[in-house]
Amino acid sequence: VQLVQYGGGLVQAGGSLRLSCAASGFTFDDYAIGWFRQAPGKEREGVSCISSDGSTYYATSVKGRFTISRSNAKNTVYLQMNSLKPKDTAVYYCARKSGYGCLLSEDNWGQGTQVTVSS
Repeated sequence: VQLVQYGGGLVQAGGSLRLSCAASGFTFDDYAIGWFRQAPGKEREGVSCISSDGSTYYATSVKGRFTISRSNAKNTVYLQMNSLKPKDTAVYYCARKSGYGCLLSEDNWGQGTQVTVSS
């Protein structure tokens, strides 16, 4: 199982970024994938999740600004982040859930990617 993340970087407040999480080594269609983030000095928090059937979930703090999607043809999950705020600054991780649903625990993690939003 491998999850490789792409994207991230530095953007001004109000800008946009897209993160990608490319999966390999398992039957991608059968698993939910989540996005998490960890800011300096804070605990890791869940940001969004997409189940194997395409159902999506968002943290209240990002709802309306972030959009999660998946391409089963490309074995990739995306996180489109719009209207970014300085408080969105964190290291972002994708993670595979242990099955089809977003309520399950995570069992594999991507390498993390830094997102920095300047004011």
